[in-house]
Amino acid sequence: MAFATFGQRSGHSAPMSEINTTPLVDVMLVLLVVFLITAPVLQQAVTIDLPKASAAALADKPQLIRLALDGGGRLFWNGQPLARAALEARLRAAAASQPQLQLHADQATRYEVLAGVMAAAQRAGIVNIAFVTQPPAP
Repeated sequence: MAFATFGQRSGHSAPMSEINTTPLVDVMLVLLVVFLITAPVLQQAVTIDLPKASAAALADKPQLIRLALDGGGRLFWNGQPLARAALEARLRAAAASQPQLQLHADQATRYEVLAGVMAAAQRAGIVNIAFVTQPPAP
């Protein structure tokens, strides 16, 4: 223990005791490390017999439709040009297999055109629509 004085009182000094907390912190850190090392070892694994099940692998992947819109408002179905009048009929025909519709829209594409394509896809019953973008250049 360390003794210190605050000042002199009537000729004699009163001792002040201070607790040195450094050894206490050291002991707590050692105990923490011991518990961190031994805790995973103390866990006991319970062996259980899980039921066996066999399921057929999903052989067919969902159909993927790439619908591109350029800056001029033209449509391209998987790279092939498509007339706007034929879009909804083509979407209805493809909606039976619940495809994923990937929209590739040019930055110059007007919002009205994009909103019209999305509305046509919704009317046709396509619920899985993805927007394809490019990451920014570093």
